[in-house]
Amino acid sequence: MSTVTTAPRRQGRGGRERILAAAAHLFATQGINATGMEQVAEQAPVSKRTLYAHFRTKSDLVIAHLQDLASTGLTLESVLTREDIPARERILALFALPAADAAPVRGCPFIDAAAEFPDPDSAVHTYAREQKLLMVRLVTALVTELGCREPAALAEQLVTLADGAASRAMVLGDPDYGRHARAAAQILLDNAAPATAG
Repeated sequence: MSTVTTAPRRQGRGGRERILAAAAHLFATQGINATGMEQVAEQAPVSKRTLYAHFRTKSDLVIAHLQDLASTGLTLESVLTREDIPARERILALFALPAADAAPVRGCPFIDAAAEFPDPDSAVHTYAREQKLLMVRLVTALVTELGCREPAALAEQLVTLADGAASRAMVLGDPDYGRHARAAAQILLDNAAPATAG
C-alpha cells in the first residue's frame, strides 16, 4: 500500500510472493476450501500478521492467486494471446499435451475456484466468470480472423471443448486427454472455414 514505508514494502513484496507461491501449491494439491490461512502462513513461511496485512480475507488471497496465474501465463487461456503462433494453432494449442515435467493435471483453476465458491455473486466466482468470458472473447477474435462462419457460436463450442477436456483430464489423471477434444476442434474449424472460391 502507498502508506507503507519503503523498507517494509521491499520486505512485503518478498512475503507476498512467498504467500502466493505457498497458496498456489496448497490450492493445487489439496483444494482451496481445504486450505486454511494458517497453513498458508506456515508454508510461506510468514507470520499470520504478515499474511493478513497482504490479504485481509481468504477471498482476497484466492483472487490474487488467480490473478497471478493469469498474469504469468500459467493458464489455458494464455496461449490465445501469443502473436508468434498462427490463429488456428493458438486455438488448437488449448488441447496440447502438457510438457513432460509439468505439474499433475489440475484442470482449469478458474473453474475449480468457481466450484469452490459457488455463490455467483462472490468475488472469487465473479473473477473466475470474467476470465472464462475473456477466454471466449479471445477465441471469437481468432475464429473471426480466420474468416469462420458464425464465429460467436463456434467460439463457445471450442471453449466448451477446452474446458471439458481440462476437467476430464484432471478427473481421469490423463494429461493427454485433450487429444480427443483437439480432434473435435479440428472438425469444427474445418466445417466453419470460409468456402473457397470456385
